[in-house]
Amino acid sequence: MNDTLYDFAIVGAGMAGASLAAELAPHAKVLVLEGEDAPGYHSTGRSAAFWEECYGGPQIVPLTLPSGRYLRENGFLRKRGALYIGQGQDTRALDDFEQRFAGTGVTIERISGETLRTHAPMLRSDWCDGIYEEACADIDVAGLHQHYLKTLRAAGARLACRARVVGLSQSAGGWEITTQSGETFRAQRVVNAAGAWADPLAKLAGARPLGIQPYRRTVAQLRVGPGAPADMPLVLDISGNFYFKSDNGRIWLSPHDETPSLPCDAAPEEIDVARAIDAFQCATNLRIEAVERRWAGLRSFAPDRTPIYGPDPEVTGFVWFAGQGGFGIQTAPAAARLASQIILGLERDELTRDIDASVYAPMRFYSGKAVKTG
Repeated sequence: MNDTLYDFAIVGAGMAGASLAAELAPHAKVLVLEGEDAPGYHSTGRSAAFWEECYGGPQIVPLTLPSGRYLRENGFLRKRGALYIGQGQDTRALDDFEQRFAGTGVTIERISGETLRTHAPMLRSDWCDGIYEEACADIDVAGLHQHYLKTLRAAGARLACRARVVGLSQSAGGWEITTQSGETFRAQRVVNAAGAWADPLAKLAGARPLGIQPYRRTVAQLRVGPGAPADMPLVLDISGNFYFKSDNGRIWLSPHDETPSLPCDAAPEEIDVARAIDAFQCATNLRIEAVERRWAGLRSFAPDRTPIYGPDPEVTGFVWFAGQGGFGIQTAPAAARLASQIILGLERDELTRDIDASVYAPMRFYSGKAVKTG
């Protein structure tokens, strides 16, 4: 057994666990346990890598906007723009989208016809209505993840890889944590940043699983003719059937799939790639020359599709930082800061002062107030 008693043992070293550890480490003795050979192997390493103001819905905007400021100021964003597109029958869907985000602080503009085509000239003519979001940007995901890993180490936190947690037991002295290799650690509190494995980890701790469901998301890289414009925006179908963007002369294309999955090393299904290609061909005039590679990752949502931050209401010393869906990377700065302030009892700062923490509290699942927000 490792004799060190840590204040916090964070399970998971993806973007969630790394960012929270970086925020906690200046104030406490922190251990980060990662089951894989290296951090970020699953969802963090397979992100489509964009920051988009409307992504995740209105409940996520209060986390996204301040995180965007942090990401821009620290050089992790490169401006791209985003374009939600629709056909003639999609007018109502675009109207509803505008109404959903009214008053949230996002900056979007309704466009149509030639204005739409100046942003995305590759679109076929029947795509005639849209919403443009100028602020959308690419995220340097690897750079941001390394930033948090470097920060947590500099603050004295310990990162242990190949340390998959298989046992949690609690006593008056805190938690004893057993890994698959047989090594054990001790900590006063355990933080659940296990992504797709969040509910199984809760069961190990004797906590109530909160219904966090992993979903598979597929991405394919295409070589197209006459080539992918470097300055094109992220293009998203307003009906949620596909999205695509250019990357180093290639197209990254997703069918926007959400297939329920067990926690696993996700792999793409050919049917999802084929569906994405069919949608892309119906939407654009670009010619697909080759599918160069394909991959899939898991995005894990709580039942109300809103993340979960804070202490478990029933199990003392067990803390949630999970259910962050596909927006966990773009909201990492504000989410990690907010969670650390909740956990440590610190006052809010400029990054978090406008966030209503109760929206993300685990208690909502115990009071019968969880509401699906889209």
